[in-house]
Amino acid sequence: MKDKFIIILLVGIILSGCTGVGSKGLVGTGVSVAFDPRTVGTQIDDSIMQKTISTKIISIDKKYFLSVKTKVLDGRIFITGKVDSPEEKLKITKLAWESRGVRSVRNDIKIKDKFNFKQSAKDLLITSQLRTALIVNKNIKATNYQIDTYKKKIYIYGIALTSDEKDLVISEANEILDVKDVIASILLVEDLRIQRE
Repeated sequence: MKDKFIIILLVGIILSGCTGVGSKGLVGTGVSVAFDPRTVGTQIDDSIMQKTISTKIISIDKKYFLSVKTKVLDGRIFITGKVDSPEEKLKITKLAWESRGVRSVRNDIKIKDKFNFKQSAKDLLITSQLRTALIVNKNIKATNYQIDTYKKKIYIYGIALTSDEKDLVISEANEILDVKDVIASILLVEDLRIQRE
């Protein structure tokens, strides 16, 4: 009886030590593992995916170890940080989409540059015009796309349901006034490995 009591006490101490661990959430609040609504299997899948993506990003360039951060929740990838060029952001976004089991990618990476109010205002206007055009077009699922404009170049990231939709998105982007170039990283749903195994 005494041995059982000691074993139960030890197990209780070990388990209580595990549940108090917290991590910083996406909005800055502490989330305790004990209250995480994800299943244990989903948490493990997310953890593996996060480590895999981080390793792949760092393998591109070691500077990303400090400048780019990833978080995975239920197969949804969130990326933050700063890079030197839009091409780097595009490369990291494509890498995230190519991960096994990914359901969506939210890329909030910022591009390092000296702030130019006039240029930023033009870029913001171009982004707003394209966002509006995608929302108005009933043949496009606008929520599937993230748009960035940098020095009048439009960068589009996302998933198209069909190749016709992909062509429509690029066409809408090319019709925006003052656009110098359209760089699209649009994947088709059929090409994604989004099914959980």
